[in-house]
Amino acid sequence: MAVAGPLLADLRVDVPVSADERAADLRREALDGLTAEPKRLSPTWLYDDAGCALFDRITRLPEYYPTRRERAILARHAAEIAAWSGADTLVEIGSGTSEKTRLLLDALSATGQLARFVPFDIALATLAAAARAAAYAYEGLEVHAVAGDFRRHLGAIPTGGTRLVVFLGGTIGNLDSAARSRFLDDLSTSMSRGDAFLVGTDLVKEPRRLVAAYDDAAGVTAAFNKNVLRVLNRELGADFDPDRFDHVARYDEGHEWIEMRLRSQVRQLVSVPGLGVGVAFRAGEDLLTEVSTKFRIAGLRTELSSAGLEPVATWTDPDGDFALTLALRR
Repeated sequence: MAVAGPLLADLRVDVPVSADERAADLRREALDGLTAEPKRLSPTWLYDDAGCALFDRITRLPEYYPTRRERAILARHAAEIAAWSGADTLVEIGSGTSEKTRLLLDALSATGQLARFVPFDIALATLAAAARAAAYAYEGLEVHAVAGDFRRHLGAIPTGGTRLVVFLGGTIGNLDSAARSRFLDDLSTSMSRGDAFLVGTDLVKEPRRLVAAYDDAAGVTAAFNKNVLRVLNRELGADFDPDRFDHVARYDEGHEWIEMRLRSQVRQLVSVPGLGVGVAFRAGEDLLTEVSTKFRIAGLRTELSSAGLEPVATWTDPDGDFALTLALRR
């Protein structure tokens, strides 16, 4: 389905997956995860429009350094990235509000080659607002937004031109190593020779700082995490009481990732009519909602190379907290 933006002839929003298909995805993943041992949910379902708004607040918190570090790297090196890529099309996976992306759009626009922007995100209202804002901000820019899940719908992203595909914010870290390998293979297959891929990754560092970034003093991350229970209530008719769960963030040294969990305060039985099940929780039992992998640059470059994406440059902030890596499709 294509939705034309009002008064914006150069704006298009594609929704390649029907509401019924998306609902079926949620039912399947929720049933698998809530009946597993230990219980888990995909972080995909954290990002409805309310979740996107909460995450946008998280990026402005003092504890959450990744956004500031990544923005600083982009501000310093966007012109180099534009020159390396030679792109006329910017594709952003997991685009959200596309705020940081303006730095790349500005740099590509300055080359005189930029013709098209393709934001891709799962939250339709957030995506449409960001696409409309970009269409207003860059006169003559074709904006072709796509609403989809990057685990499944990369094939819906339009091809053509020379593309710079960006995946910012460290979001690739939400995938474990096996899922990350599948994603990179699928992405590489969808790219043409000469296309470029820019990925943002949070780097391994002192665990105390990592945990603080996912458990802020103001409780915004806790509200973001608990919002997934409201998604299940709304979409599946469940009766989760978010106040009966605690937000927990912990660092797993073995996997070098942060885990976000919801911990049941009491023994309880949650009814989920949309799945036809009741889900029992023990007091102190955890529901895993997200992992966020922290990377080492050498390891990331190996993963990219294995997928046919040849790393050509890596930039970090002065403190070595965050990295942007550019790779070319061989």
